[in-house]
Amino acid sequence: MEIRREEQIKHLSDPALIWDIIIIGGGATGLGVAVDAASRGLKTLLLEQSDFAKGTSSRSTKLVHGGVRYLAQGNIGLVVEALRERGRLLQNAPHLVRNEIFIIPNYSWWNSFFYSVGLSMYDLLSGKRSFGRSRLISKKELIRRIPNIRQAGLKSGVLYHDGQFDDARLAISLAITAIEQKATVLNFFRVDQLIKAGNKIEGVIAKDSETGISYTLRSKAVVNATGVFVDEVLLMDMPESGRMVRPSQGIHLVFENSFLGSRDALMIPRTKDGRVLFAIPWHDRTLVGTTDTPLDAHQLEPIALEEEIKFILDTAGIYLTRKPTRKDILSVFAGLRPLAAPKGENQKTKEISRSHKLITSPSGLITITGGKWTTYRQMAEETVDRAMEQAGIPHRPNVTKKLKLHGCRESVDWQDPFFVYGSDSSAVKLLAKENPSWRELLDPRLPYIGAEVVWAVRNEMARTIEDVLARRTRALFLDARAARDMAPAVARLMAAELKKDASWEKEQLLSFNSVAKNYLVDE
Repeated sequence: MEIRREEQIKHLSDPALIWDIIIIGGGATGLGVAVDAASRGLKTLLLEQSDFAKGTSSRSTKLVHGGVRYLAQGNIGLVVEALRERGRLLQNAPHLVRNEIFIIPNYSWWNSFFYSVGLSMYDLLSGKRSFGRSRLISKKELIRRIPNIRQAGLKSGVLYHDGQFDDARLAISLAITAIEQKATVLNFFRVDQLIKAGNKIEGVIAKDSETGISYTLRSKAVVNATGVFVDEVLLMDMPESGRMVRPSQGIHLVFENSFLGSRDALMIPRTKDGRVLFAIPWHDRTLVGTTDTPLDAHQLEPIALEEEIKFILDTAGIYLTRKPTRKDILSVFAGLRPLAAPKGENQKTKEISRSHKLITSPSGLITITGGKWTTYRQMAEETVDRAMEQAGIPHRPNVTKKLKLHGCRESVDWQDPFFVYGSDSSAVKLLAKENPSWRELLDPRLPYIGAEVVWAVRNEMARTIEDVLARRTRALFLDARAARDMAPAVARLMAAELKKDASWEKEQLLSFNSVAKNYLVDE
């Protein structure tokens, strides 16, 4: 079935309709709440001010994991929860989540022992949902697996298993799943005001950013799932409220796959300043990150800082024989983590717990923040339980533990460039046959074709060039220059589908190029 934004908006036409739950925010958490609520039979509406996963949820390290670092910090509860959810994600979205081998290089015998023991505990905590046993490997095997590893002083390695995924594609899968479960899901809809009767929230006033039309929407429960923007919604509710979230920025650099030269991922558990660094094979590229930089302000399109870029280049150069340089960077992207505001001025953001927090305001507003992609489903379950309780809705059991997400397909050919579409891949290929030009590559540096642009508009609610090149395909994240060169062809295809004129194309190109420059170094 085609999924058109215009059809979703029609569901807002009845002013007497009272929704069971309105969710503000279309990232991992908000979309998860929408799937959970709709699958329980609740009348569900999700509103996202920009595009789905525009913020943090498309800018992760692409890991579905328990968190080896959290284990080292002694946060056993978070690790157990995440490992359990990791297994469920692999079960429910096997077309987007895969078992990945990670290798820790040891340059001292003590580290060989320490990480072997720690990862044995990691395996034990994963129980029946284990992705595979960890083991100590020899220097020789490590070099065979990752030929570009620095060999001087290398003693051994520890091999372990964790999950890897495509974050933005999972977000799109969740949005479509929610719609299939009868939710109404809208991007580019900004909530400007909370409606109150006395001191209790009864709904929201939201504006369609495309038409400028505002809608008064009534609801039994309202959920604030806006990530780093939760404080803005809390201020609508309680102007005197203090800051709940302090953003922490993490960046990633993308290089040609030859820099890692392996199907296995590299994990550096402790850099010179105590961080964790990953080098991961992802969509035929090498993804390296991340940083942990506290910020006092946040924005929809965060920008990598020069010191962050230098840190990753310098650290990667310590461990890889082919040292990456600025000219080798294909793309750089930054994301913001919604961490609890630190209690002490000296507390570092990397020391703040990644556990999620669920808060009910006196008005009834439910705020969910923190956490990570891996635990989105658990967070959603707890949020919907709280919303039903708050709204006086009789409890309905959760069904998402075994709910297959849209596109779910057990057998996946990871070499097929259409694998991210899962069970939709054959339909995308069939669409390409409708028009010879749609079969052509948009750029020889990347595997994307014109039919994918058309598919994104017709079936995935893509509204802008950026939607297509950043989140429906991952072009902007994989090669920013290639994405910029593809943009005019994407604009033409989208304009034809959306019935837009040449001025729209020009506007879109200006807007996309403004964003794309943040993904480029030295331009």
